[in-house]
Amino acid sequence: MLKKLVIIFLLGLSLENTQGQSQSTPNALSNNPFTIGEITTIHSQVLNEDRTLNIYLPPSYHPDSLRKFPVIYLLDGSADEDFIHTVGLVQYGNFPWINLLPESIVVGIANVDRRRDFTFPTTIQEDKTRNPTSGSSTNFIQFLEKELLPFMGQNYLVNDTTTLIGQSLGGLIATEILFKKPDMFHNYVIISPSLWWDKESLLAQMPSFKSANKSIYVGVGKKEPVPMERDAKNLYQKIKSQKVQGFYIYYNLFKEQGHADIMHLALYDAFTKIFMKK
Repeated sequence: MLKKLVIIFLLGLSLENTQGQSQSTPNALSNNPFTIGEITTIHSQVLNEDRTLNIYLPPSYHPDSLRKFPVIYLLDGSADEDFIHTVGLVQYGNFPWINLLPESIVVGIANVDRRRDFTFPTTIQEDKTRNPTSGSSTNFIQFLEKELLPFMGQNYLVNDTTTLIGQSLGGLIATEILFKKPDMFHNYVIISPSLWWDKESLLAQMPSFKSANKSIYVGVGKKEPVPMERDAKNLYQKIKSQKVQGFYIYYNLFKEQGHADIMHLALYDAFTKIFMKK
């Protein structure tokens, strides 16, 4: 009899615990997607293909507003590349207690074939063998200039301040644009550029900068391959030698970072240098 009473008592405790747990655990009232932007697809006649744009609009953006916003164009801007963490930095920098950079639209340009789009023709057979689709940066630059920038101007509230961000091969084409069409963008953030391409032939060119009020940031990691660190510093020195009034050039060597983990820290540093001075 005593044994039965003990069993009944234990069952009662178990039932009370189960009921207590069910009563203290809330049910979800609703489930909604959490989004940080919009996905837009445009057709490029220059590239003869559809291109996906991941677009972040700041909280104060309203289509019927008279206010216009600066635009940050991000190469390697796919959702699984640099778009999400870059938008996070921009949003953080927009907090009024941080005030790192102005509220900005971010346009992440999703990749189709980055080796094709970000490289110019090479004379090095090894480069051609490893990258058989390479060499079409001229078309991609034309896509940016003739199609993407006008598209943003016609469909979004944008002002005249534009920033281009590129890392690695993205840094290579950002440097090519800076050298050949410097007035396409106001600010350039060039991180760990792959200037080794075609035996550093781009570095052998001498850019000519005429317009003022332009900012360029070059960042590289100490733990990257030696040629990459050397080339980034040479790029900085070449640009600095132009000595154009109102032309700002910044350089940072990240001693603890390599090619894989430099992007986030370098972006924050670039935003600090480029925007806080203004």
